[in-house]
Amino acid sequence: MKGKCMFKSNRNPQFRSKFSEDIFNTKYSHTGAETMHELACTLVEDVCQSYLTRDEKDELIDHMSNLRFLPGGRYLYYAGREKKFFNNCYLLRAEEDTREDWADLSWKSESCLMTGGGIGIDYSVYRGEGAVLKGTGGTASGPIPKMQMINEIGRRVMQGGSRRSAIYASLNHQHSDIMPFLNAKNWADMPVGKTGQTYFDVKQDDFDFPCPLDMTNISVNYDTDWLLNYWETGEIGDVFRYNVQQALRSAEPGFSFNFFEKENETLRNACTEVTSEDDSDVCNLGSLNFARIDDLNQLKDVVQLATKFLLCGTLRAQLPYDKIKTVREKNRRLGLGLMGLHEWLIQRGHRYETTPELHRWLKVYEAESDRIARDFSKTLSVSRPAAVRAVAPTGTIGILAGTSTGVEPIFAVAYKRRYLKSKKWHYQYVVDSAAQEMIDLYGTKPEEIESAIDLATDYERRLSFQANVQEYVDMSISSTINLPAWGTPNNNESGVEDFAQTLAKYAHRLRGFTCFPDGCRGGQPLTAVPYTEAVEKLGEEFEDNVQTHDICDISGSGGVCGV
Repeated sequence: MKGKCMFKSNRNPQFRSKFSEDIFNTKYSHTGAETMHELACTLVEDVCQSYLTRDEKDELIDHMSNLRFLPGGRYLYYAGREKKFFNNCYLLRAEEDTREDWADLSWKSESCLMTGGGIGIDYSVYRGEGAVLKGTGGTASGPIPKMQMINEIGRRVMQGGSRRSAIYASLNHQHSDIMPFLNAKNWADMPVGKTGQTYFDVKQDDFDFPCPLDMTNISVNYDTDWLLNYWETGEIGDVFRYNVQQALRSAEPGFSFNFFEKENETLRNACTEVTSEDDSDVCNLGSLNFARIDDLNQLKDVVQLATKFLLCGTLRAQLPYDKIKTVREKNRRLGLGLMGLHEWLIQRGHRYETTPELHRWLKVYEAESDRIARDFSKTLSVSRPAAVRAVAPTGTIGILAGTSTGVEPIFAVAYKRRYLKSKKWHYQYVVDSAAQEMIDLYGTKPEEIESAIDLATDYERRLSFQANVQEYVDMSISSTINLPAWGTPNNNESGVEDFAQTLAKYAHRLRGFTCFPDGCRGGQPLTAVPYTEAVEKLGEEFEDNVQTHDICDISGSGGVCGV
C-alpha cells in the first residue's frame, strides 16, 4: 500500500541538537503526530486532501519529514487538531478615524489573536493628538493610545497560553504624531512609578515585565514622496535621520519601505515579511530549507509541491471572521520563504554574500513558485495569488530544522538561548549546527566561522545581501541586522549620519529594515558565549531564577494597573 500515512512510523530525522528535539516535543508533537514523519502525514492529509495525487502527497510528506520544506508554525501546531487555524498572522488597517472603527479594530484584533496568530496594523488614518473632533467638540487622543490598547489585548490573550502575542504597528513618516511615535519605546527614559528604576532597568532582570508597547514591533512607513525627494535633493529628512538614531540606540522603530506600485502595501504581519493594501488580509507561510536540498532538480520539485501545499492551505484554513475570508478569496496570498541560506553558503566555503550559484537557485525559487501558483490556481478554479513569496524569520522552525534562520547569518557559533516553557523562563546552551558541521567535517576552528556577531561592524554587507535576495521576493524579507551596543566605539552618535546615508542608498531595493543593538532591550533571548563554555553544558536545561513582576506591585502609584 502506497499511502504512508496509514502506518505508524519511527522515521524521525536526526535532530541536530537537543534543543531542536525539545522544540518539536514541546510545541508540535501530540497524539497521532509523535514523530516528524507522522506530523507531516497528518498535516498533508489535513491540508491537501484530494487536491493532490497520492504520489504528490507522499513526496511532499518526504520533503517535510526530511526538513527540506516546513510550513509555518501554526500549520505544524494545528495538524490533526479539531481547529484549523493554519495562518500565522493577520493584516489589519485602521480604516477610518471614527469611534466605530476604534471599537471594530479592537474586536478584529482580539478575534485574530485568539487563534494564536499575530496581527499587524497601520494606524496612519487616525488623526494626531489634539485634533478637534467636530462631532463632540473634544480633541483626538491620536493613534498611540490605540496602539497601547491593542498591546494590552495581546498581553491578556497571551496569558491563556505560553505563546507571546505578536503585534506590529506602523505610522506614516508625515503623520503629525510621528515624533511621539519615534520615542514610544524609549524604555531607558521612562521611570517605573517612584521606584527610581526605568522600564529598561527592570527588563534586564525580567524580560516578561510589562512595558509600553512591549508586545508590539513598530515601524515608520516611508512612501514614494520620501524616496523621490531623496533622489532629487540627496536629503534624507529629519524624521528618517532620527529614526536611524532610535534604531541604532533601541532597535525601534524599524523601517517600512513602500514605493511606486507598492506604495499602498503598508499593511504588514507581525514580522513584516507579508505585505498588503487590503484590511483583513492574511499570511500563509512556509519555508524552503536550502541547506537540506541537494541540487537544482530537487529544488524545483520541492518548490512545486510547497507552492501547491500553501495554495491548498487557502482552501482549508479556518478564519476568525467573514471579511478575512472575502479578502483571502480575492488575494489568496502565499508566503513561500527561505531558510538555511547561510548554512548553504558555509557548505560551499563562501562568505555571507550572494554568489552566482545562489542567484541560480533563487531564480528557480522565483520562476517555479510563480508558474505553479498560476497553473495550480487554474486547476483548482480559484483566484490567482496576488503574491507568492515572503521570507519569514523562521525562528522556531529554523531551530527545528537545525539550520540558519531565514536569510540571516548564524547568530553566533555558540550562544545561550532563553525561552518560555510552562510559563517559566528557561535557557539552554546551543552550538550552531551549521558551525558544528564545519568544525567536525573540515576541522575549521570556531573563531574562523563568520557570524552575525562578526558582521555587526559590516552592516553594508548585510544590507547588500538582503537587497540582492529581495530581487526574487514579491513581498518582503524579515531580517534583523545585529549591531554593537549603543555608546560603544562601533555604534554611537558619530556614526548615525553614515548609517542613515547607507540605508537610504539601499532603500529602493528593500521593503523593510530592522536592526538590534546588543543589549538594547534587556533580558534578550540570545547571548553569544564562548564555544568551549557551550560544549561543556550542551544537553542541559536550566531554569532562570527570575521572579516575574506585576507592575501594580512595584510602581507604588496605586490606582489602575497596566502600562
